[in-house]
Amino acid sequence: MGNKTINPASDTGVRKKNKSVFREYAEAILIALMLALFIRTFVIQAFKIPSGSMESTLLIGDHILVSKFAYGIHIPNEIPFINLKLFPDIILFPELPERGDIIVFKFPKDERRDFIKRVIGLPGDLLQVKSQKLFINEKPYEDPHAYHKELPGMDPLVPRDDFGPVRVPEGHLFVMGDNRENSQDSRYWGFLDFKKVKGKALIIYWSWNTLDSWVRSDRFGKVLQ
Repeated sequence: MGNKTINPASDTGVRKKNKSVFREYAEAILIALMLALFIRTFVIQAFKIPSGSMESTLLIGDHILVSKFAYGIHIPNEIPFINLKLFPDIILFPELPERGDIIVFKFPKDERRDFIKRVIGLPGDLLQVKSQKLFINEKPYEDPHAYHKELPGMDPLVPRDDFGPVRVPEGHLFVMGDNRENSQDSRYWGFLDFKKVKGKALIIYWSWNTLDSWVRSDRFGKVLQ
């Protein structure tokens, strides 16, 4: 007589409500994941600098944001995590980088790796390096970002200090690291197919000094040029 009877209809309502809450959370998580994947694929992506090839513009431990649409819209053609390419690279509304842009691209010798360099030569340019001096279309090119740790020696070091002349073919770029004595770039492995460019480096959002195990707060928000 004192027992409370549970209304079956009310119990069903509780289960439906619990199921609805779970479904809402699942849908919110799924939408968030899809939005993050969309942003990473088409809008912006974070990268970490692992080497000193771009010193002193970029240091080991810098974390940067890269615009994925600066040079066009890349059609996804790989299965994530296993790097299986389904079809050739396709870019909609392509726009070539400008000379001096810092770009991230698929390393031509191993497309599973990402490289970052500065655009030096554009299609049709005639390039040559003489005793570390860069010439574009037979005129000296003063790159304010070029960093030399060593002076050119009496004997030319090919291709590091003396290279070319070469003409950049259509649809390709000639890229170099700012740290000219410590950069594996177009002087060593050749021209870069424009379709391999993943985006333009924009800004440093975080930097960690691995030697001192400390944050380089002075580099936060540095716009890359």
